[in-house]
Amino acid sequence: MSRTADFARKTQEVDIVGSIGLDGTGRSEVDTGVGFLDHMLSTLARHARFDLDLTARGDVRVDDHHTAEDCGIVIGSAIDEALTDRTGITRFGFAYAPLDESLCRAVVDLSGRGWAEVEIPFTRETIGDLATENIRHFLVSMAVEARMALHVDLIRGENNHHMAEAAFKAVALALRSAVSVAGSDVPSTKGTLR
Repeated sequence: MSRTADFARKTQEVDIVGSIGLDGTGRSEVDTGVGFLDHMLSTLARHARFDLDLTARGDVRVDDHHTAEDCGIVIGSAIDEALTDRTGITRFGFAYAPLDESLCRAVVDLSGRGWAEVEIPFTRETIGDLATENIRHFLVSMAVEARMALHVDLIRGENNHHMAEAAFKAVALALRSAVSVAGSDVPSTKGTLR
């Protein structure tokens, strides 16, 4: 079974197309028009070993909010679609990822219920051309649409770029574990993750 999904989202604020493969090699081709967001999405794909193609044209003349939010929406929805009924998945994943002085923990439950708690105390308003508040917004949007519980906590860090990158690497590693195939049943006492 191929765990892949195509996605497209067109609103008055964004136009996004692409695809994701959960059993890939970490290959990505990402162009959002927001350089640091491209870097984080490529990081996510690389360390989750997802294959990700994503092209977004957003209203960046306004700001980066809609582009970041809607990229989270389409990636989360695509993960949900690619997982189908979630039969056989490991379901849970956790990881720690360092980047120099920064250390972040991410915990994932592909429970079928979307929730996110993201604690990364940035001290800058932007990293490159991405508002730091939209890093959290992307992660929350992705978690809700993927119908997963996601907890991301920065344990320590000083450099805001390192803090963000450690967070995306931790999320990627936790997702890689959670989507892995570990059996042939639905890992739930309810018998469903839908």
